[in-house]
Amino acid sequence: MITRKQFDLLKEYTKGTFSQRELAERSGHSLGTVNKVCKELLDLGLINSDGITKSGLKELEPYAAKRAVFIAAGFGSRLVPITLNTPKPLVRVNGKRIIDGLIDACLAAGIDEIYIVRGYLSEQFDQLLYKYPMIKFIENSLFNECNNISSALLARDLLQNSYVFEADLLISNPSIIEKYHYQSDFLGIKVDRTDDWCFEVDKNNIIKEEKVGGLNCWQMVGISYWDSADGLKLASDIKTNFDMPGGKERYWEQVPLVTFKKNYSVEVKPCLKTDIIEIDTFKELIAIDKSYSV
Repeated sequence: MITRKQFDLLKEYTKGTFSQRELAERSGHSLGTVNKVCKELLDLGLINSDGITKSGLKELEPYAAKRAVFIAAGFGSRLVPITLNTPKPLVRVNGKRIIDGLIDACLAAGIDEIYIVRGYLSEQFDQLLYKYPMIKFIENSLFNECNNISSALLARDLLQNSYVFEADLLISNPSIIEKYHYQSDFLGIKVDRTDDWCFEVDKNNIIKEEKVGGLNCWQMVGISYWDSADGLKLASDIKTNFDMPGGKERYWEQVPLVTFKKNYSVEVKPCLKTDIIEIDTFKELIAIDKSYSV
C-alpha cells in the first residue's frame, strides 16, 4: 500500500509530467517533501523520466472510482413551478440539463458505470439514454414516503469505490470530479459562516460533525466518494438505519456521518463556491437563467 504522499504525487502524474516545483504547488506538499517522495516513487518503479509507469497506474487501481450513483428520485418542491412537470435534475439551465454537467464530469474522469435512482416522473429520465446509453436506472417507489435514504437503500450494494451524487447540482468546474481517491471523502466549501448543512473537521480534515449552520466550517456539497471498505460497511449500515425507528426520515449521508460515524473516517475534499452550486429556489434559477423570468 502506498503512503498518502506517494498517492498525492502519483495522482498528479496521471495528469501529465511536471517539475518538482509544479508538483509542490499542485499537491500542497513542500518542495523538500516532493523531492523525497519522487525519489521513493522512482526507486519503486512507479514513475520514470517519462512520467507514471504501468506499475504506477496498477498501484493506483485500488484507489480508482469505479462507478457513480445519482440520487434523483425526489420532487424538488423548492423549485416549483418548474418541477411540477419536470424532475429537478432535468431542468435546463442556459439550455443544458442540470444532471448533464455531472454526468459529463464523470465521463471526463473515466467513470462510465452510472446508475440513476429515479422516482418522481421517472419516465422522463429515459430521455437521457439518447445521449448517455450506458446509464442504468434504479426505480424507487418509496420516494414519496421516505427521505433520500430510500434511494441509498436501493443502491447500497453499489457503493464500493463509488461516487454518490445529489443529481440537482449545477457544476461549472468538472475537474472537481476525480478518478483517484486515497480514502472516502465529501466535497465541501470553506466558509466563515453558513446557515446550511455543514461539517466541523479535526486537524486532519476528517469530518467529526455534520450539522445545520456554523462558523468557520465547511459547507456541505452533495457529492461524496466511498472507498471499498466504507462502501461495504454502508451496505449494511444503511439497511440497519432504514429499519430503525425514524430511520426512513433520515438523509442518507447521516448514516456514515451521524448514526454510525464511529465506523467511518471521511475527509473533506475542498472545492470553491464557483465550482458548483445548488439552485434551491425558483428565484435563484431566474438569477442564473433570465429566460425563466418571462
